[in-house]
Amino acid sequence: MDTPSPAALHEAVLDWYDDHARELPWRGPQATPWSVMVSEFMLQQTPVARVLPVHEAWLDRWPEPADLAGDSTGEAVRMWGRLGYPRRALRLHAAAVAIVERHDGAVPTTYDDLLALPGVGDYTASAIASFAFGQRHVVLDTNVRRVLARAVSGVEFPAPAVTRAERDVATDVLPDDPATAATWAVATMELGALVCTARGPDCGACPIAESCAWRGAGFPAYDGPPRRGQAWAGTDRQCRGRILALAREHDVVTQAQVEAAWPGTEQRERCLGGLVDDGLLTQITPGRWALPG
Repeated sequence: MDTPSPAALHEAVLDWYDDHARELPWRGPQATPWSVMVSEFMLQQTPVARVLPVHEAWLDRWPEPADLAGDSTGEAVRMWGRLGYPRRALRLHAAAVAIVERHDGAVPTTYDDLLALPGVGDYTASAIASFAFGQRHVVLDTNVRRVLARAVSGVEFPAPAVTRAERDVATDVLPDDPATAATWAVATMELGALVCTARGPDCGACPIAESCAWRGAGFPAYDGPPRRGQAWAGTDRQCRGRILALAREHDVVTQAQVEAAWPGTEQRERCLGGLVDDGLLTQITPGRWALPG
């Protein structure tokens, strides 16, 4: 099977996106750059369905970066709720503070200025620049990487980390027109989220199935390094989550409450110490903790 031309990929995927794009509050002309930025922090390793209510509540309370910057980090952690990976809340708060200090409270428009914000890496800077400002950047989230790995490179899954070869492929198929490139980025992301999924790709619904290199090769199984699982039960992540849930519900959390929530002494103490070290909890006195002020 011949490798599909970029123009053919663009037409098929963009037409599909026109018909199948989900209506999400951080998309479309009504979305503010701050809404886009908040969504990108929240959507990291978290499904859209879980993000939607938290994103809405966040924007209701802090409609601009300055609103969040003027509040405490503890309230950011509290409002983060059960999205997981709560250090993202601290990073988003720090980014809001930097936006106020460096950019007069407006989300910066350039990739370099975005990348210089706390908690913003290449993917997030590229995504905000593309989705909020219609710029031309390679946007490589998990879904996009999987679509390009299958459709262009003929493998089931991409490497655990972005490679130079993978970035070159993404650059080669990126439309030249900035606005079209920005739409291509979100369209391939949507295709990976809804059709070309990790566990059950629906090739019958895929607009580029006929030209897909992986399908044409007979769906060869992934043979790369082991892919990271998402274990939860009994992990430090679960323990930390239970302790933080107590802190969101109570002004002060006591040793007795923490012991009732997680009986394993060694793991519990390790997780408590980690939460304090990460700035997610403050120890008020021995045996008493709270969200940071």
